[in-house]
Amino acid sequence: MTNHILLVEDEREIAELLAAYLDRGGFEVSRATNVPEAIRAHAQLHPDLVLLDIGLPGGDGLEALVAIRRRMDTPIIMVTALDDEVTKLSSLRMGADDYITKPFNPSEVVERVRAVLRRVQGALGRRTLSVGKLVIELDARVVSCRNDEDETLARIALTPTEFEILAHMAKQPRRAFSRSELLDAASPDSDAYDRVVDSHLSKLRQKLAAAGCAQMIEPVRGLGYRLWPES
Repeated sequence: MTNHILLVEDEREIAELLAAYLDRGGFEVSRATNVPEAIRAHAQLHPDLVLLDIGLPGGDGLEALVAIRRRMDTPIIMVTALDDEVTKLSSLRMGADDYITKPFNPSEVVERVRAVLRRVQGALGRRTLSVGKLVIELDARVVSCRNDEDETLARIALTPTEFEILAHMAKQPRRAFSRSELLDAASPDSDAYDRVVDSHLSKLRQKLAAAGCAQMIEPVRGLGYRLWPES
C-alpha cells in the first residue's frame, strides 16, 4: 500500500522539490501552505505522515502540530529553518517524531520519512484500544463490544463523528473532556455550537447500550463527558 504524505510548506520551490522526491520514492503526496489548510487537509485525508514547516502564514506550524496531535497519532516530521535547540526540544515535547533543519538533502528527507514510518508502523501494528468491554480498532475504524460470557465481539455501527469522539475519549479513559474539546477532536473546522456534542453523545450512548456497553459514557456537570471503564 502506498503511504500518503501531507506536505505543509509555503515556499513553492521547496514544496515542489520535496514533492518530486517523495513521488519518486513511491509516496502519494498532498500539499498545504498554511496552518488552516494543514488542519483541514489532515482531518479530510488522514495521511500516514505529515511533513510540517514551522514558519507558516496563518499561524505558527506548532499550532498545527498541537491540533493534529489532539485528533490523531499521525507521525509528524518538522522541516524548518529554525535550528535552535529550544524550538527543536519544544517540537519533540509537543509530539513531533523527528526534526529536520533547512537547508536539507531531499533524499535524506525521504529516508527519514521511511524510517519514521517503519518505526511507527512497526511499533503500532494494528492499533487497537481496549477500554472495559469496548474494543476500538483505530486503523480499521471499527468499534465492538465484548460479551463477557463467550468473549465474542458485537460490532457497533457509528458515524464518522461518533467514532472520532469515542476514539478521542478512549485514548484517555476516566478523563473529563469539555464539549469544545470533543467537538474539535471530531471536526476541527466546524462552526457548530458546543452543544451539538450533546446530540452526538446521546446517540452514541444509545448505540453502546444497545450493543451491551451501557453506562460507559458519563456526563460531567458543567464541563462535558468522560469514558468510564466498567468495573
